[in-house]
Amino acid sequence: QVRLMESGGGLVQAGGSLRLSCTASGRIDSTLYMAWHRQAPGKQRELVAGLSKYANTNYADSVKGRFTISVDKTKKTVYLQMNSLKPKDTGVYYCQWALRDEGDYWGQGTQVTVSS
Repeated sequence: QVRLMESGGGLVQAGGSLRLSCTASGRIDSTLYMAWHRQAPGKQRELVAGLSKYANTNYADSVKGRFTISVDKTKKTVYLQMNSLKPKDTGVYYCQWALRDEGDYWGQGTQVTVSS
């Protein structure tokens, strides 16, 4: 059983930065993929950034050049560095951790609010 604990959300002014963290507990040896998703009020959840076990990354067009996903395997933590934040980045951010033999795990979500 894997549990994910997210942190780092909050209220920030437009143009500011935040770093989200997602720390896994349990065995994650068979990690295939890690990702951050977000859900804005009244909208569907969307993929923001993903990182494969081969270190390939993918980003939503809306965040390219501003957000960076990374992982510290020793800490079992995946990060999302968010710079130049915009009000449209507001939403609940969820961490996803995909394991080969167990499927996907999700965090509880952390709120990010960007004020104009």
